[in-house]
Amino acid sequence: MELRVSLKRVRFWLGLSMLQLGLCGTTAAAQTAKAPVVPGLAGDHALTQRAVGEVLIHELRCAACHEGISADGRGVLPAPRLDEAAWRISPEFLRSFITDPAGSHAGAKMPDVLAPFDPSVRSQAAEAIPAFLAARSGHVPSKEIVDEARVARGSTLFHAVGCVACHAPMKPALEGRETPDVEEVAVGLGHVPSKYSLASLSDFLFQPLRVRPAGRMPDMGLSRVEAEDIASYLVGEGFPRVAPAAVDEELIELGGNMFQKLGCVSCHALEGLSAPAPVTSGRALDPTRGCLSADSTESPRYQLSDTQRAAIRAALTAPEQDDSDNARIDNARIDETLTAFNCIACHVRDDYGGVSPELDAYFTSSEPELGNEARIPPSLTLAGAKLNLEWTQRVLFDAEQVRPYMHTRMPQFGEENLAHLPELFQRVDELEPIEPEVPEGKEREVARDAGHELLGTTGLSCVSCHNFNGKETQGFKGIDLINSHERLKYGWFKRFVIAPQLYRPGIVMPEGWSGGVASHTGILEGDTDKQIDAIWYFLSLGRSARDPRGLASVSSKLIVGETARTYRGRSSIAGFRGIAVGFPGGLNYAFDANNGTLSGLWRGDFVSARWDGQGSGGFNPASRSIQLAQDLSIYTLGDHKKPWPLKPFMDKENPVNPDPQYPRNLGYRFRGYYFDEEKVPTFMYSMAEIDIEDRSVAILDGERPVLRRTLTFTIPKRSYPNSRTVYFRALTGKIEVVSAYRAKWLSFKTEEVQVSATEHFASVRRTFGDEEDQEEVLLILELPGGTSTFEVDYELLR
Repeated sequence: MELRVSLKRVRFWLGLSMLQLGLCGTTAAAQTAKAPVVPGLAGDHALTQRAVGEVLIHELRCAACHEGISADGRGVLPAPRLDEAAWRISPEFLRSFITDPAGSHAGAKMPDVLAPFDPSVRSQAAEAIPAFLAARSGHVPSKEIVDEARVARGSTLFHAVGCVACHAPMKPALEGRETPDVEEVAVGLGHVPSKYSLASLSDFLFQPLRVRPAGRMPDMGLSRVEAEDIASYLVGEGFPRVAPAAVDEELIELGGNMFQKLGCVSCHALEGLSAPAPVTSGRALDPTRGCLSADSTESPRYQLSDTQRAAIRAALTAPEQDDSDNARIDNARIDETLTAFNCIACHVRDDYGGVSPELDAYFTSSEPELGNEARIPPSLTLAGAKLNLEWTQRVLFDAEQVRPYMHTRMPQFGEENLAHLPELFQRVDELEPIEPEVPEGKEREVARDAGHELLGTTGLSCVSCHNFNGKETQGFKGIDLINSHERLKYGWFKRFVIAPQLYRPGIVMPEGWSGGVASHTGILEGDTDKQIDAIWYFLSLGRSARDPRGLASVSSKLIVGETARTYRGRSSIAGFRGIAVGFPGGLNYAFDANNGTLSGLWRGDFVSARWDGQGSGGFNPASRSIQLAQDLSIYTLGDHKKPWPLKPFMDKENPVNPDPQYPRNLGYRFRGYYFDEEKVPTFMYSMAEIDIEDRSVAILDGERPVLRRTLTFTIPKRSYPNSRTVYFRALTGKIEVVSAYRAKWLSFKTEEVQVSATEHFASVRRTFGDEEDQEEVLLILELPGGTSTFEVDYELLR
C-alpha cells in the first residue's frame, strides 16, 4: 500500500498522533507487548467502567482525530514536545519505535499507526521522520562515561523519592527480601538505556514538564546532581555511541511531509506546521470497528486489552448523564483526576487508593519513631475541609512542603494540568463550619500568653514533638507548627486536636482534650473552647510569635569554602522561601524565591543558620546586610505610569497575609534551580509565558565588590514573533542618578548600593508609596521572541 491516500482517510486512521516519542520509549530489541499502561487504572480506584473508558479516551488522545469524543468536552491531552527529540533520543530508538511501538516498549500508549501501510512505507517513515526531527534539533545525543558512585546514589534515590509509585522497583526495599513483581501494571523502563544518553536523560529528569507538558511524568523536585545520579542508574552503559548522520535534504523534506500529512502535528505542535482539524464526531462512532477492533487492517493498531476496549465502548455508548447534578460531577472529576495522575498510588481518598502492600517498604522517613504519619503521604479525605485553598495551590504548584522528614516527595504535575483540583476539593469536602472566638483589646494578650503556655513544656508540651518557627525540638521532629494558621482551616484544626486518632488513625499524637474535656485545667479555667482558640490566635501571629517554653534554638555559623555555598530557609531578609548564596572572598546575597527577587547583599561572614533538615530552617546574614526590595522585581506592567504591584504588608498588628496568592496572581512561578561546577546556582522562574534564568557571580578585582547578575529570558517565538515589553524594578529607596562609570553602563545608587545596567535599556525613575523619599527605578526591556540576555551589576558602597 502506498502513501498516496486522501488526507481525510489518513486522519480517520489516526486515533493518536503518529509519534509519541517523548512519552513512550523502546529498546532496539523487541519486548513483550502489553496493553497501554495508565498506572492509576491498575490501582485501587473508584471509577466505574464508563469512567475508566473516559480516562482512556483522554489518555490515548482520541480527540486528536475524533471531535467531541470526550463527554466533558476536554480537548487533546498535550503531547510531548519534539523540538529537541533528536538530541534527547537515539536515532536507532526512533526508527525502532516508529515501526513497532508496542513491541519495542511494552505498555506504550502509542498505537502502530503505520499498520495499514506496506513495509516500504514503514521503512521510509522510520528513516525520514527521524531525519526531519534531527534537522530541527541540530545535534544528536552522545555517549558519556557513567560513574559507579553516581549509579549507587541514583539507585537509592530512585527507590526512595517516589519513582516506584509508577515504575517497577528494581531491587528489594530491605536486604533479604524479594523485589516485588509489579511489571505488568507499571510504566516500564527497560527501553531507557537504548533511548537516552546520560546528558539527555539527566536534562529530562531535571525538568520533565518542559518536554512532557501533560504532567504524566511529573517534576520530582530533583536537583541537577540528583537528576544525573538517577540517570546514571537508569542508563548505565547501554547507550550506543552515535555519529552525526550525513544531511540528506530530500529525506528531511520527505520526513516533514510525512509528519504533516500523517497528522503528527495534531498532538505534537512544531513551529511552522499546522494541525488538521478533527473530522469525525466521536460519540457517534461505531465502537466495534476501527481503532477499537482487535484485528482492523484500516486503522491504527492498538495493543488494547479486552477490558480496555470494553471500557471505551461503555463510555461511547452510555446514555447522557444529568448535567445538573453538580456534586456528582465534581466528585467524579476528582476521582478521575486522582486516578489519571496516579495520586492514589500514595494517597488515600475516602475508601480508595493508598500505598500498596508490595510497595509499602519503599516509603521511608528520617523520623521513623513518628510512625506511618512520617513516611506515608497524608490522606486526601476531606482535603478541602482541612486545607486552605491558597495552601493547596502552593503544595500542588509551588512545591510547598512541611514534612522534610518524609523521603517520598510530592510530585509537581504542572498548574495547567491540575488547576481545577484545589477548588474542586473546596466545593466537595465539607464539614459543619466552626468559627474561633477572636479576642479583642486586652483579651488578645491573655489569649496570646495562654496559647504560648499551652504549646510549651509547662502546658501540653506540643513542642516536645513539633518543631516551631524553624527551631528543632529535643525529641521527635514533627511538622513545624508555625504555619498551621496559614495552612489549616480552623474547623478541621479544632476537630483534629480534640480527636487526632479519628482523623489520622495510628498517629502518635496524644489527646489533650479527650472527649472534648481539657487535660490541663490550670490554663483559662480548663475551658476547652477557650484553650483551642488561644492556641489558634497564638499561631496566627506567625513568625512574630515568641518561642514556647522548652524549645531549644541551635544556631550555627556557616562558612564558605573554595566554591560558592547555598543555604535555603526562612529569613527576614528573604522571606519564607529564602535562599542565601555566599562566594569565596566574602560577597553574599539573598534571593527570595517566592517573589523572584534579589532581596539583600552583604560582605564578610556568610550566614547563621538553624539546622532542622533539608535547609528548611531559618538563616540570617552573619554580617551587616543591605536590605533591597522584597517585592516582585520583573513584571509585564503594560504602562510605565501604572503602580508597581507591591508585596502585601504585614506586622504584629496585621499578621495575616491579605493576599497569600501574591505574586501567583500576577503570573510568577518559581521553577527551581541548578548548580554549575563552581556550585554557583542558577534560579529558574517564569512570568506569564516568559521563562527566566537568573545567575549571579561575585567580581572582587575592583575597589569595591560587585555582584553581576545575568538574566536570560526565553519567549516562545510562536507567541511573540516580534518583541515583548517587560519591566525590571532595579532599585528602590532615595535614589541618585550616576553618570556612566563605564562607556556602556547607566547607573543609579542609594547610600548603600549602586546598580548599573546597559544604557540602551530605557528607564523610569519615580516615587511610590506614601513617603516622599521612596523612589523606584524601572528598566524597560524590549525582549525579542526567543532567547535574550540582560546584565545588571550591584556594587556595595559600604
